[in-house]
Amino acid sequence: MRRAMTVACAALAMVAAAGCGSKKAPGQTGADSASSSSGAPVQNATFTYLDSNELMVGWDPSTSFSNEVSVMNNMYEQLLRYDNTTQKVEPLLAESYESSEDGKTWTFKLRQGVKFHTGRAMDATAAKEAIERTIDLKEGAAYIWDPVKSITATDASTLEFKLKYAAPLDRIAAAAYGGYIFDTKAAPSKLDDWFAEGNEAGTGPYQLEQWDKGADVEVRLKQFEDYWGGWDDAHYARLVFRHVPQATTAVQLLRSGDATFARALNAQLFDSVKSADGMSSSTTGSFENLIGFLNTRSGPLKDQRIRKAVIAAMDYDGAIAALKGAGVEAHGLIPEGLVGYDASITHKQDTAQATQLLEEAGYGPGGKKLSLTLTHAQGDDFEALVASILKSNLADLNIDLKVDALQWTAQWDRAKSSNESKRQDIFVMYWYPEYADAYSWFTNLVRSSDEPYFNLSYLKDDAVDQQIDALQEQAAKGDDTAKQAYSAAQQAALATDAFMPFFVKSYQRAFRSSLTGYVDNPAYPNVVFAYDTVPGSAD
Repeated sequence: MRRAMTVACAALAMVAAAGCGSKKAPGQTGADSASSSSGAPVQNATFTYLDSNELMVGWDPSTSFSNEVSVMNNMYEQLLRYDNTTQKVEPLLAESYESSEDGKTWTFKLRQGVKFHTGRAMDATAAKEAIERTIDLKEGAAYIWDPVKSITATDASTLEFKLKYAAPLDRIAAAAYGGYIFDTKAAPSKLDDWFAEGNEAGTGPYQLEQWDKGADVEVRLKQFEDYWGGWDDAHYARLVFRHVPQATTAVQLLRSGDATFARALNAQLFDSVKSADGMSSSTTGSFENLIGFLNTRSGPLKDQRIRKAVIAAMDYDGAIAALKGAGVEAHGLIPEGLVGYDASITHKQDTAQATQLLEEAGYGPGGKKLSLTLTHAQGDDFEALVASILKSNLADLNIDLKVDALQWTAQWDRAKSSNESKRQDIFVMYWYPEYADAYSWFTNLVRSSDEPYFNLSYLKDDAVDQQIDALQEQAAKGDDTAKQAYSAAQQAALATDAFMPFFVKSYQRAFRSSLTGYVDNPAYPNVVFAYDTVPGSAD
């Protein structure tokens, strides 16, 4: 999944209830409604979130780019927050904003009276320092700020951005990664080291209470008493994030009432628990898709005919059926709900085409036997399912697919090996965007790079790169222009036969009926904004 997301993220691309104020949050509509039967709100309730992935891959808000997103977005906030219903951004730390006609000057008016958990006031200078540190470190999702030429705190509550070229800075400022505002003065010495030790300095409704370094099994947060949104209404008093690798254990904890919410269960367990006594559920579309990256640089798949044959061999419809509601058909690289989505793009099995292409390359039934390797995240049932289907499909074509289920770090290290012969032929991972825009797929997964990062097909195509480099500026010109630009870039990327979009995830969430007000927002993968939910009484 991506960047350790399942732990295979990166790719890996999960989910959020949104919220920007002390009352109703932006983005809290639009997902499939969640059934609930809770009683009156209760005080001092604890929200317990179960995750099969490691919890805190990183603590630094400037470089955070992995599973910790669900924890970080309860401790930190951005200038704005994306509303999945209106597909617009809403105020958060910024009360309002405006853009110049040419899209190169953006002015944000900040909310007054906001404090960091350190006690320091969050003002325009502090926000400027946080964003500039993220830009300067050039790690994680820092690339989202590439359009920024300069940031000026014109007064205590006003931030002015000058851009090198027009870009959708409102969506960038609402990013799930790379958009956090934090206290750069929090550390007594070096800030990087202070964060690495497991410290935080956000403005969010919850602050860190406990985390044991070296034993990443639980993160505990508590209410930040001076939170600008206030605590007059009913809210959870504490949040507990627990690493529970076994899905069966997660189900037991949910059924017993010892946990509130599970990030993901396989289809069988989800069906068994969603209607159980005291339980509720929701199923929501996402911006997260599972992609196979075909090695264009070395090995058999360097031959485009063989790549095209592998893509044609896959039984995509069979995979969707086997997912039992956990995924829907992919239409290219861009999921539905984002500019550039194209329902006319379909991926269907074509065994005859695959056979012909393989025969042209000297392989296929009756030809030389071909061996390929595929890596995916260990412990991810959906990735394993897709891999097994592809293995069976390829076996019918005289191709032996060796499937290696690896821990994310091992899969990641293998994919980035300087020895190209040690790299896999097919790398499987999830991807979802840093902010609600399809640009993330192109700049991270498709665009070439000197050293492999998330471009794990190792594609290098100068013409495609040029299209990608123009996307942000095209996006700033409006939906029609953006749609045309993204559609053209997607067609160019798919024409390389370097990518296999397997499916788009459907978020199937199981949770206690005592949890009310929860809604998924795909722009914030796997995030529950606990402040905007209400803890009901015992079921």
